[in-house]
Amino acid sequence: MPLLEQVSFLSFFSLSENVHWYDYLNDVLDIVVVTYVIYKLMMIVRGTKAVQLIKGISIILVSWFLSGFFGLKTLQFLLNQVITYGLLGIIIIFQPELRRGLEHLGRTSNLFGRTSTSDEDKQRQMIEAIVSSAQYMSKRRIGALIAIERDTGLNEYVETGIRMDSHITSQLIINLFIPNTPLHDGAMIIQDGKIAAAACYLPLSESPHIDKALGTRHRAAIGVSEVTDSVTLTVSEETGAVSLAIAGRLYRELDEEGLRNKLIQELVIEEKETTLSFFNKKGGDK
Repeated sequence: MPLLEQVSFLSFFSLSENVHWYDYLNDVLDIVVVTYVIYKLMMIVRGTKAVQLIKGISIILVSWFLSGFFGLKTLQFLLNQVITYGLLGIIIIFQPELRRGLEHLGRTSNLFGRTSTSDEDKQRQMIEAIVSSAQYMSKRRIGALIAIERDTGLNEYVETGIRMDSHITSQLIINLFIPNTPLHDGAMIIQDGKIAAAACYLPLSESPHIDKALGTRHRAAIGVSEVTDSVTLTVSEETGAVSLAIAGRLYRELDEEGLRNKLIQELVIEEKETTLSFFNKKGGDK
């Protein structure tokens, strides 16, 4: 075998010895993590103004590449300035979307599912009180707006209303929304299984895709669901229709059973939803 071929063979053999199986595992893990991050980012920005932002950034980057390829120095200089100072503008303009994304990341970092200070029985009692009061107000076309806190705190909105810290009953909920009473105008906020405050102000959604027939109450419900993970119930004063706003989406005209099932699905902590509760239960059986 010629000397050059021997050297090449030995070099390849030596390189192969230095490449361990965990190097391949690291590469695979790297690809999986990057793919997951891109997927989660796409899920976060889906249905928000950030989609248009991504399209605009893509156009700018393609234009920058083409200007360099064809030697358009003036255009490339202008695009360089846009890219350099555009990041600060993006942070300022899209602050709500960035905040929503960071809060979503914080919520999904909980590997063992949702947490709650209320056990399942109390949650079901709360849901029954809400469903009962919603049906009563729907039949009489009494407008209502109820935001139920989950992982993301609603304290900044609680501070805009009247503190109550009251136990939840259907009678109290109905009484608070009776027209011309002091606390009927605004939102009720539920925290930790109690009515934390009433007559609260919620942020209005600026989405252009909302039905023009929907009023301020529904825009507030969608708005707070866009920036938090709350479940927000509305009763229309015009039609009596009951709706739920979750993650920027409005589930409209729910009947009694549909409303109950949706609230249970979103609020009740089932044992099968969390691995942690499974291991706690197994440990308690011993």
